[in-house]
Amino acid sequence: MIKAAIFDFDGLLVDTEILSLKIYQNILAEYQIPFSRQEYSQNYSGCTEGQNIRRLLQTYALPLSSEECLDRVLFEEKTLIGQGVKLKEGAKELLSWLKKHAVKIALATSSTRERALSILERHGILDYFDAFVFSEDVTHGKPNPEVFLATYTKLAVKPEDALVFEDSENGIQAALNAGIPVVCVPDMKMPSNLHLSKCEAALSMPNEAIEILESPALKKLDALDCK
Repeated sequence: MIKAAIFDFDGLLVDTEILSLKIYQNILAEYQIPFSRQEYSQNYSGCTEGQNIRRLLQTYALPLSSEECLDRVLFEEKTLIGQGVKLKEGAKELLSWLKKHAVKIALATSSTRERALSILERHGILDYFDAFVFSEDVTHGKPNPEVFLATYTKLAVKPEDALVFEDSENGIQAALNAGIPVVCVPDMKMPSNLHLSKCEAALSMPNEAIEILESPALKKLDALDCK
């Protein structure tokens, strides 16, 4: 049995990737520029807000500064989050199972502290977590392993005794760089076969991990079929 489970936030526990897509679509629509779900999933999904804003400004030559674009993104996001953000299906079930079995639970996210905690609290799952590492706590974003190194240090467990849950290539690579086994639960973008092959499993929903965790040991899956 693992001693700690470390969760990504956006696209893994909460369905926020669709919010980012809508926000970028709204901004670009003001300049009569279309922005597809495919474009978002290929080039923006799994990246930090700062990375995405830089790419957005460079790709579409928008007449905005980075600060102006960030302010616009944060304003629209706050409005949308105020209207409600859904938990990913099966997330709460997995968190409850982990808590019941005395597995430490941590959040390792590129999200800000205020944003992540407010969403977790609204869904009544804040108390499930034993440790948090937010964007304010690290210097380097994923795939740099800093966020996961800081997290398992807070949990006081060895990396081999933890398990990371991630949805993106950058997150998977960051966990591997930290020496922690990782389970992939893809969101809008399916990670490459190379990244999936390095995971303990690739699942459709977080709660599917319960069956794996109840087995005597984590086993590599030859067939990585994600719906």
